Amino acid sequence: MLEIKHLRTLLALRDGGSLVEAAQRLHLTQSALSHQLKDLEDRLGVGLFVRKSRPLRFTRAGLELLQTADQVLPRLRQCELNLKKLANGESGRLHMVIECHSCFDWLMQAINKYRDQWPEVEIDLSTAFNFDPLPALIRGDVDLVITSDPVEDERIFYQPLFRYQSLLAVSNQHELASQSKIQPDDLLQQTLIHYPVDRSKLDIFQRFLTPEGLEPLATRETELTLMMVQLVASGRGVACLPNWALQPYLENKLVKALPLGDGVWPTLYAAIRSEQQGAAFMNDFLQLSVTTCFDQLKGIEPAKELRNPDENAARPD
Repeated sequence: MLEIKHLRTLLALRDGGSLVEAAQRLHLTQSALSHQLKDLEDRLGVGLFVRKSRPLRFTRAGLELLQTADQVLPRLRQCELNLKKLANGESGRLHMVIECHSCFDWLMQAINKYRDQWPEVEIDLSTAFNFDPLPALIRGDVDLVITSDPVEDERIFYQPLFRYQSLLAVSNQHELASQSKIQPDDLLQQTLIHYPVDRSKLDIFQRFLTPEGLEPLATRETELTLMMVQLVASGRGVACLPNWALQPYLENKLVKALPLGDGVWPTLYAAIRSEQQGAAFMNDFLQLSVTTCFDQLKGIEPAKELRNPDENAARPD
């Protein structure tokens, strides 16, 4: 018998483009996912996709199921939301603070979708470039913080959004462009362009230069990612940016990007007060945020639940 989980599995396979990516999205092993798909095909008596095809190709039966999934799952989700609202009688306030300059595009898409589903929730968005938002979250001044710098506190719950790689962008003609990776002392004679925030909140300092006690030759600040990339492309300096934020500029060959050492992989979190974990309007925003990230951003990876903030500092093997 066809089940809802089967439709979600097929959508993950289509959107991920491979068994490996689909398994990550579903938090399954590749073996478990393969077994689940084989069991479904055996139940239905028909193949759903062409194995070892690049890119992944679905059979006619698979396309039929995908069409059904695209119709059924959104209606099911909306029905679940409506039932939650009826059961809880909930509206609420969602005042968000963002520490990540590069996050505005995908976050605004998540907010727009969320507003359609929860029109009664009061939504506001501000930046945290000039203050520390986590104490404000604990006090109740704000309700959600997008951050890559979690601080262990039982009053805060951190929902992992995704892991990303921090890369150094250099011009195509830069002396470092021929290297396979960047070492901290490579930046001693470079002008580092960065966002106008405290150094403790910048990956290039917190996770790469400061632990080695090193400084770049000079720094320059700019608020806009596009301006930062243009300055790099014209040889005015180098910049550290998330891999997904650099993706369109790399595709256009405007700049080149190099890994920091053996790889710096921070995790981005949505932080809320622990007391609000059970609020339906909050949980739905967290779920929608994760979905929107993986729909919109290239190069990101699923993140594990936070156990210790120190685990955020390096990519696990």
